[in-house]
Amino acid sequence: MAETASTDDNTVIIKKYANRRLYNTRSSSYITLDHLSKMTREGVDYKVLDAKTGADITHTILTQIIMEEESNGEQMLPVNFLRELISMYGNSMQSLIPHYLEASMENFRANQSKLAKAFEDSLGNNPLAKLAEQNMAMFRAASSAFMPGAEKGDAPKAPSEGAAPTGESAGDLSALRDQMAEIQKRLDSLGK
Repeated sequence: MAETASTDDNTVIIKKYANRRLYNTRSSSYITLDHLSKMTREGVDYKVLDAKTGADITHTILTQIIMEEESNGEQMLPVNFLRELISMYGNSMQSLIPHYLEASMENFRANQSKLAKAFEDSLGNNPLAKLAEQNMAMFRAASSAFMPGAEKGDAPKAPSEGAAPTGESAGDLSALRDQMAEIQKRLDSLGK
């Protein structure tokens, strides 16, 4: 049992049984590779142990998750990269590759954070809010073209059934009927 306890309280211990089931010891529930993938994206630190031997098999499980992701979705790892990686096994440089890849990923993440911050600073605190404001302004302009008064927030309401139209709405209705009749005449002349 000493192997299932973690030296770091933040590390979740996952046990893998012979029937290929994964058991999360923190939540006391069985999970899938999809759960582990989600935990990885959320930054949850976990360790996968073989339930029978207690051996750390985290590397194997992470590789399995990558294989699942590559086969189910958009492929992120180019074929040439995979070939180069495979060719490094057994090479005298093999021991340097893990450190190089870790450093490259750390640099990529740092640059990604810097780029996101620069983008956010150039557009203000919340670029999505500015886009939403522009979209709403365009929507209001478009709706005012089709519904008079929509820009003020008081869209015209349809008269209730049985109610006689007021003078203004009766005039609007008459104008719309005239426009529809004119459009129908034009369509009829085009069809001949």
